[in-house]
Amino acid sequence: MLNKEIISVGIPYLHLNDPVSQALELMADFHVTHLPVVEEDKFTGLVSEDDLLNADDDKLQLTQFQNSFGRAVAHAESYFFEAVQLANEYSLTLIPVVNKESEYVGSITATDLLKHLGKIAGVKESGGIIVLEMEKVSFSFSEISKLVETNDAQITQLNTYIDLLSGSFYVALRINKLEISDIIATFQRYEYQVKYYFGEELYENELRSNYDHLMNYLNI
Repeated sequence: MLNKEIISVGIPYLHLNDPVSQALELMADFHVTHLPVVEEDKFTGLVSEDDLLNADDDKLQLTQFQNSFGRAVAHAESYFFEAVQLANEYSLTLIPVVNKESEYVGSITATDLLKHLGKIAGVKESGGIIVLEMEKVSFSFSEISKLVETNDAQITQLNTYIDLLSGSFYVALRINKLEISDIIATFQRYEYQVKYYFGEELYENELRSNYDHLMNYLNI
């Protein structure tokens, strides 16, 4: 998805001659703490609620705060991960989008970004989740995929990330079935470190079945 394809509907923008009171009112109405300022279709900057709340007079025009405007902007033809990175890096509640001529195209709210990330991550898909911890140089998609497929399963989603505090490299897998104990056992047999797993483990199901059989026997 490109940034231009996920523009949030109805998000307003401001002008330099707009008063502080109007900006704060719009921010409250749309549940954001930032709004873009646009002049002659060109993006001028991003004004923040924090700066405006410090104003001595809410009748002051936004031009008085131009030096403190944020400059973070996403590009219309870029993949939407660019907007996600900007939102995280600058703690933005919305990200302005411009075209090649620096003309304002629209804005993407952080809430809408989260929704699109959820689609990419397949959070609504059913299946188990396994998180592996390893050295980055040891990562091999083909090998991991092969080990999963030997258990009559497939990887429907794979993401990698690095823990900045520990430096650990993680591989998060979503599997197309919930019973994942056989896959976990395979990874452990091949000396993969399974950090987390979420799903239904087969041995737990068998234990429950054995328990139910015992209770039925005792009730005879």
